[in-house]
Amino acid sequence: MDVRLFLRALRPCLRRCYATAPTAPSAPPLLLKLRADLKTAMKAKDTNRLNVLRALLSETTNASKTSSPIKTNIQLLSLLRKRAATSRAAASEFSAANRDDLKAKEDAQVTILEEYAGGVETTGSDEIRQSIDAAVEALKVEGGRLDIGTLLKRVIGPGGILDGRPVERAEVARIAKEVFEVRKS
Repeated sequence: MDVRLFLRALRPCLRRCYATAPTAPSAPPLLLKLRADLKTAMKAKDTNRLNVLRALLSETTNASKTSSPIKTNIQLLSLLRKRAATSRAAASEFSAANRDDLKAKEDAQVTILEEYAGGVETTGSDEIRQSIDAAVEALKVEGGRLDIGTLLKRVIGPGGILDGRPVERAEVARIAKEVFEVRKS
C-alpha cells in the first residue's frame, strides 16, 4: 500500500517529456526561388513557366524520396541542365517532324530552364584549373601515384581543395582530364 501512495505522489514527475523534432535542413536557395516563382506564374497565368516549374518541383519532390535527395544548388543545377538537354532533343525531333508549334513550346521551356540555371553561381574554370594544377604539383612532390582517380580525390574528395565549394563534378573531371593529358605528353 505504501508503494502505491508513493507512486501516485511521483506520477506528476514521471510524465513523459518529448523532445522537439530536429529542424529539417533548409532547402537550396534556388528551390525556394522556384517555389516563389511558381506562385507568381500562377498569378500571371504564364503557362509555359508554370509547366516548367511544376515539372521541376515534381522531380525535386520525387528525388527527396530516394536515397539521393536534392540538397544543394549544384544538384538542382544538374537537374536543370538535364531537363534543358531533354527539351533541346525534343525540339530537334519536333523540327525534323515539321511540328513548329511543339518546337516553339520546347524552345520556350529551354529558355526558362537556362534562365534559372544561369542564376546558380559556380566556381569558374580558371579557379578549377589552378586547383588541379596545385594538386598535380602536390602529388609530384609527394611522389604519389599520378592518375585521374587520385587527382580527382585530391581535388573534390572529402577534405580536397574544392570540397564544399559550388563546383560541378563533371566540369572538374573534364578539366582534370585535359590537364592530365597535357602533362602526360
